[in-house]
Amino acid sequence: MSYDSYLETAVAAARLGGEILSGNLSGEKRHQISKKQQFDFVTQVDLLSEKAIIEYLRKRHPEHDILAEESGGGQVGDGYLWVIDPLDGTKNYIHNFPFFAVSVALLHNGQPIVGAVFDPTRDELFCAQRGGGAFLNSEPIRVSTAEDTAQCLLATGFPFRAKHLARPYFEAFVSMFHEVSDLRRAGAAALDLSYVACGRLDGFWEVELNLWDIAAGVLLIEEAGGEVSGFLGRSDHLQSGNIIASNGKVHTLMRRHTDAAFSGTDL
Repeated sequence: MSYDSYLETAVAAARLGGEILSGNLSGEKRHQISKKQQFDFVTQVDLLSEKAIIEYLRKRHPEHDILAEESGGGQVGDGYLWVIDPLDGTKNYIHNFPFFAVSVALLHNGQPIVGAVFDPTRDELFCAQRGGGAFLNSEPIRVSTAEDTAQCLLATGFPFRAKHLARPYFEAFVSMFHEVSDLRRAGAAALDLSYVACGRLDGFWEVELNLWDIAAGVLLIEEAGGEVSGFLGRSDHLQSGNIIASNGKVHTLMRRHTDAAFSGTDL
């Protein structure tokens, strides 16, 4: 089944949000910050980006539901649901640290069918369609072929929203650190997942992410030939936000370390 028109919508929506991020990077709105909860913030630019994307999606597909990070909305279930992160990497954006993106995905009956992640600082557009492959600026992408764990570069995200999981998280971090070439923590899961999809990273893991953080990136990796799972042998990553993503060749390694660290925890 072709989802070409939906993918065109996702790409255009992501670029629309990215234009707003770029246009306000040096302006006052970047510093107009509200606190959502402890350690979690939203800027006026998040809200502007989200508003523009929602208006565009409603114009193109008024029959679809929408779930957005800042305004909430629809629930995962039967039918079509657009899932929006208007600014993934808000703290990076606030500090003008150039690693942030817009993520837009469309789910059908709970599964991503199209996704787009746009990095406006590099003008890089990652997109995927279920059954149609994954692309970076219209060029096909594949996950890395790395098998030697000593040469692997992995990425992660610190559990700032789930600090009660810090101990098992850092146990996994330290044990993996001793087996791989290096680790990165850049602060925007949508881009981390996109980097796994295009082979810049060999794997990524994080706990308690939100659906809008990962929906597009999960599809990118699957369509680029990689592997995505939850923790402890589960396949609930879209629901739980506990995610392990890899080129498929180092997935067993990542599973071994996360399983050992998180066994017995209440994930």
